[in-house]
Amino acid sequence: MGAPGDSGRVRRARAGFSMIEMLGVLLILGMIATIVTVNWRAILPRTELHAAVRGIADKVQSTRSEAISRNAVYRVEYDLDKHRYRVNTPFRLALDGMRGGLAQRDEDRVSLPWVYLPDSVRFLRVQIDGVDYTQGLVFVRFDPLGSASGHAIVLVQQPGDQFYTIEVQGLTGLVDYREGQVFRDVAEEGDFQ
Repeated sequence: MGAPGDSGRVRRARAGFSMIEMLGVLLILGMIATIVTVNWRAILPRTELHAAVRGIADKVQSTRSEAISRNAVYRVEYDLDKHRYRVNTPFRLALDGMRGGLAQRDEDRVSLPWVYLPDSVRFLRVQIDGVDYTQGLVFVRFDPLGSASGHAIVLVQQPGDQFYTIEVQGLTGLVDYREGQVFRDVAEEGDFQ
């Protein structure tokens, strides 16, 4: 057994970390934080684009369902300049004791609140029945039989120019979406003979 003073020296030597060990740990933590930050920035924009695509597709599908279940024409409006969209119902507001009901004029129709696209996502264009729109306010309709204005919506995300196309089939009103810019030719009368 050693002298009583020896155990005190051993204890003091093991009582902490050296400056070099602390700097090494901080360096490793800094490298890990950098890797996580870079990966997060690469993942986040794609998530925003996919969320925007799913949001529009869900809104279009629910609008079609409402048109069928309520036996009325609904619209979806796309504001290409402000990068937002909303549903325009066929109903009018119930004001001053008047009952609601179907609106007789377009300006009396009740619209739901605007839904804005994420900051990094923009409308590139909307193609309705073969006509391209890149600015302004455009709308498509959904009728009680389930059909719709055939249209395709192209979203673009910056940075990186990632594109997604949401396509609504005119005859059935069904929705499909895929990565990239996809457009189908409009069917003409001679195509069916």
